[in-house]
Amino acid sequence: MSLESQHQVHKAVMTSGHALKIPELKILQSDGTPYPDATLPDIDQELALKIYDTAVFTRVLDERMLAAQRQGRISFYMTCIGEEAAVVGSAAALSQDDMIMAQYREQAALRYRGFTTEQFMNQMFSNVKDLGKGRQMPIHYGSNELNYMTVSSPLGTQIPQAAGYAYGQKRAGKEAVTLCYFGEGAASEGDFHAGLNMAAVLSCPAIFFCRNNGYAISTPTAEQFAGDGIAPRGVGYGIDTIRVDGNDMLAVLAATQQARAIAVAENKPVLIEAMSYRLGAHSSSDDPSGYRSRDEEAKWREHDPVLRFKLWLLAQGWWSEEQDEALYDQYRKEVLAAVKVAETLPKPAYDTLVTDVYDTVPEHLEKQLQATREHMDRYPDHYPADSGKEA
Repeated sequence: MSLESQHQVHKAVMTSGHALKIPELKILQSDGTPYPDATLPDIDQELALKIYDTAVFTRVLDERMLAAQRQGRISFYMTCIGEEAAVVGSAAALSQDDMIMAQYREQAALRYRGFTTEQFMNQMFSNVKDLGKGRQMPIHYGSNELNYMTVSSPLGTQIPQAAGYAYGQKRAGKEAVTLCYFGEGAASEGDFHAGLNMAAVLSCPAIFFCRNNGYAISTPTAEQFAGDGIAPRGVGYGIDTIRVDGNDMLAVLAATQQARAIAVAENKPVLIEAMSYRLGAHSSSDDPSGYRSRDEEAKWREHDPVLRFKLWLLAQGWWSEEQDEALYDQYRKEVLAAVKVAETLPKPAYDTLVTDVYDTVPEHLEKQLQATREHMDRYPDHYPADSGKEA
């Protein structure tokens, strides 16, 4: 189905009032060949290779950092494996001026924007070069320079925040959008309904991007809701809605390009539901074997989004197996080298615990900081040399 006909179907669903099943935009088949009637998105070789480079880096990063967590080098990690097309394909459709509000599995979007390997490592090791000054768990990234709002652990809080930020963009006259990522599990939170309704009523240029990966931690979608996924909820709030194959890089890119064009030109929100699958565990604290089978995972590995896009690149003559092997090797070495450096750097000075929130540090926080200094001075053997005593 072409992108244009897909959008017309959604318009019909919005106006008819009938409970139709929303179709799924698809462009690439699992073997990397386009469907016969597919309309390709706006993409050239340079963009395609940047997209693929980002996807490969993310997969290598996930592989290495999950291993680092198992070795006790970092405390926590969440992989993007299986959902790279949903994240990279959508990020590639944005302007650098657009705001991204992530849930917690969208490190690929930040990489696409230019976050360096060293910056990833500094955040995960909470060292002195961490932009967040060691205040967040690993993978809770943020970058003011790259318009990537800092990740917070509470589920769904970014959804109404995205509506508000997008409203501010509109009031400021900016031709920019806010893209907000979340999973289908977060769509069960009250913040989802409040955020979408606010965006619809106030006509906010926001793109709400749902990664429907099949599971909210251990709860399958069949036990989360009885309706046809998340897309119909957008229709219910009067929001233009697109459902897309979340393992199809070109389809996600096309859907998000169209969504952004609508949001900017018409100053209104769009909901995208990307149908994907979380191939890895929910986090490094999870064991998916307790709630799904190996056969199920194997079936979805046949739809690997990175491999599918690679096959398309090979068919275009834009990539080769030799280049592919070299790229994976390059990033494995680069990530490992960055880990070895980041884990040796000192922690942030503990004075930074009370800075950056208030213009002037309140008296009660100054007292707490002084008590912390006295405690660390009293028990120096309890704190390592890199505990942050020195700025």
